[in-house]
Amino acid sequence: MNDLTQTPDMLIAAMGARARRAAVELAQAPSARKAEALRGAARCLRAAKGKIIIANRADMERGAANGLSSAMLDRLRLDDARIDAMADAVEQVATLADPVGTIIERTERPNGLVLERRRVPLGVIGIIYESRPNVTADAAALGLRAGNAVILRGGSEAIESNRAIHAAMIEGIGEAGLPVEAVQLVPSTDRALVGAMLRAAGLIDIIVPRGGKSLVARVQEEARVPVLAHLDGINHTYVHAAADVAMAREIVVNAKMRRTGICGAMETLLIDRAFPEPEALVTALLDARCDVRGDAAVRKMDDRVEPAQPGDWDTEYLDAVASVRLVAGLDEALAHIANHGSQHTDAIVTQDEAVAEQFLNRCDSAIVMWNASSQFADGGEFGLGAEIGISTGRMHARGPVALEGLTTYKWVVRGTGQVRS
Repeated sequence: MNDLTQTPDMLIAAMGARARRAAVELAQAPSARKAEALRGAARCLRAAKGKIIIANRADMERGAANGLSSAMLDRLRLDDARIDAMADAVEQVATLADPVGTIIERTERPNGLVLERRRVPLGVIGIIYESRPNVTADAAALGLRAGNAVILRGGSEAIESNRAIHAAMIEGIGEAGLPVEAVQLVPSTDRALVGAMLRAAGLIDIIVPRGGKSLVARVQEEARVPVLAHLDGINHTYVHAAADVAMAREIVVNAKMRRTGICGAMETLLIDRAFPEPEALVTALLDARCDVRGDAAVRKMDDRVEPAQPGDWDTEYLDAVASVRLVAGLDEALAHIANHGSQHTDAIVTQDEAVAEQFLNRCDSAIVMWNASSQFADGGEFGLGAEIGISTGRMHARGPVALEGLTTYKWVVRGTGQVRS
């Protein structure tokens, strides 16, 4: 039992020590045992559905009273279908190939030394997140499958939901004979505990923040532990002159409106001036109850379009709002994305394969797409199972971070008595 009278640093140190012991055990756990634990966790999630929904209802009521936006409340909300999906995702992780122990490459040197690069767990992962309670299950499942212990610090708005999900997860993990300390939930929403995690070098091996810009910025500014993160999902869809009109309309509306509060949602629509029916795209967004903020040319298309302000091109709305601009071809579209994007997910819609390949090669984002909705920017949709986040950095992992992204490697060298001259 955690002693809440401890200082934040003492509490995180104690959790880190327990996590380190669990990580050592997990690193040697057979793949089948880890899979069994995850199947048990999924089973316990389904069995605890009623408790989780009651806990989530308390979070939703408090969130509404505190003025959370509709998009944030949508992220927070759990129901039967979402809990089933959460359990399904945990089960899917159990079926994925275990990366631990995989030989990345094997070479033999002229002197007879045999060298292998072998995948190993990262160790102890600290995950700091907001709103989405499903992250509790996703992060626990991915961390455990890749042989890592995780320390979870969810947001205050989802505290009751997170506690109920965590309780179910560790019940299944314990039944499989693995240490329940492999998945720990920080017991308090005291913001000082975030700072303690960020200072926990030697106890926590990597921090993964999932949340708004202010959270991620704080983590990146204060962390004394390596960070795997992205700041924003300022994602673009560029509709090229050679785009199919019906396809473009469907992709644009889906990219913005399917779920507005996820990091893969389109925030800015760029329309080629030579595209034959730009009004169709603007009208489709407006008719889907999306607020459109456009440049002067876009405002002429529909009286409902509001004038875009300079800051709109740099905004992750996470709501039913989109900025729209006309551009003079591929070069201008790419320049806009380079100047205003966040290197998360950017897409082109076109029937011109040569132009599409130029876009895919020249757009410097973690995920680039051709004729597809940016809402596919998701580890599950990529066949990776649940994801721990999408990284826009350049070190270690980029794009959806799933099992492989939660491992590193070590060199294993076998000799027959060689000495170096």
